[in-house]
Amino acid sequence: MVLDEINKANVVAFKEKDAAKKDVISLIKSRAKLLEVEKRTKNEAVSDSDIYSLIQKLIKELEEGVENYKKVNNQAEVQVLEKQIDFCKTFLPKMLSKEEIKSILMAMEDKSMPNVMKHFKANYAGCVDMREVQEVLKSL
Repeated sequence: MVLDEINKANVVAFKEKDAAKKDVISLIKSRAKLLEVEKRTKNEAVSDSDIYSLIQKLIKELEEGVENYKKVNNQAEVQVLEKQIDFCKTFLPKMLSKEEIKSILMAMEDKSMPNVMKHFKANYAGCVDMREVQEVLKSL
C-alpha cells in the first residue's frame, strides 16, 4: 500500500535530517489519518486511489504556493516547495499521456462527458488528470 511506502520514506527522511521531506510527509500522513477517520464513519476503507487523489491535491496546493512565492521573489521557499512537489510525485503512479487517454476514449461507445468522467474516475483514479481527459474529449 502507498502508506507503507510513505512511512518508509519518513524513516529515511528522519535519518537524512531532510526537513522538506519530513514536512511534506507529515502533511500527507495527517491528511491520510483524517481521511481514514472520515471513511471509518461510513464503514469504508482507505484505498490507494484515495491516497493518490490526496497527494495530487497536495501537489496542486504546493504549486499554488510556488506561484505565490515567485510573485514576492522568495527563491528559497520556491526551491523548498519544488523539492516537496518532486518528492510527492514519486508516490504517484505513472500518469496516462494524452495519446493513451485518446485511445481509451476511442474504444468507448458512449462518449458523453458524464459517462467518460465516471469511467476514468472508476478505472484510472490517480493515473490520470481529469482536466486532460476533458480537454482530449472536447478535441475529438
